[in-house]
Amino acid sequence: MRMKMLIPALVAVAGLTLAGCSNGGGGGSSTSAAPTIAPDAAAVALLPASIKDSGMLDMGVDATYPPNEYKDAAGNPTGWDIELANAVAAKLGLKPMWTVAAFANIIPSVKGDKVAMGVSSFTDNPERQQQVNFVDYYQAGILWASKAGNNVDPNNACGLKVAVQATTYEHTDEVPAKSDACVKAGKKAITVVPFDTQDAATTAVALGQVDAMSADSPVTAYAIAQSKGKLQAAGTSFEVAPYGYALSKTLGLDKAVQAAVQSLMDDGTYTAILTKWGVQDGAIDAAVINGGK
Repeated sequence: MRMKMLIPALVAVAGLTLAGCSNGGGGGSSTSAAPTIAPDAAAVALLPASIKDSGMLDMGVDATYPPNEYKDAAGNPTGWDIELANAVAAKLGLKPMWTVAAFANIIPSVKGDKVAMGVSSFTDNPERQQQVNFVDYYQAGILWASKAGNNVDPNNACGLKVAVQATTYEHTDEVPAKSDACVKAGKKAITVVPFDTQDAATTAVALGQVDAMSADSPVTAYAIAQSKGKLQAAGTSFEVAPYGYALSKTLGLDKAVQAAVQSLMDDGTYTAILTKWGVQDGAIDAAVINGGK
């Protein structure tokens, strides 16, 4: 998406423009120390030669979706999604490298083999499967939040203003569908208010600039927990669907990533990471390819 930069060496590399979710932030690229996880020989054997020989797993992320993926105090990607993907790289015997980009740019860049894998809370669905393959590793629902004391029903939100992060599923599908249903029922449409980052959408709710926000359940739950009582849940989670790592249909990396994720699930590392971040409710038992329906 921009000039790639290795951190902490701060060495400029060739420019990378990401054409164009979970989900946009700006930044560069950084290498990240892999966790102390032994490579899985079976997964390594499935790697494409070009990736194996490089010794790196270059992953695109929009680091604006806490607690899944966001930036730490030093500006480097962090979050449970980042930690889990670093563990996937370790299982593959590769060093993780992160390219921070706008959410909408990541899948086109994976499709064009500009980054090897997209890691940004991507909902695996048939529309996105037309562009890339997904290795599913988690499941999440949608959860709305409103300002404390302002009770909002997601199923009866006609005429309200609802904040979303731009180009997420909530922006492109979920809230527009609710708005269309309002109009068909002769009621006022929902005003969808997109923001470049989830933090901005959350702030708009807390300040009363919008009536509610819609985001993935772990993201909304985190926002409520961090709001110091300013936000409350609006209803309960709905539309549960899998998160998937976005992978090129031509590079041939999907089987290796699937094997690495399954290895993490089988040896308990997967559960340990999710539990550490308090998001274990979305754990799944098996890594599948293109399981989103």
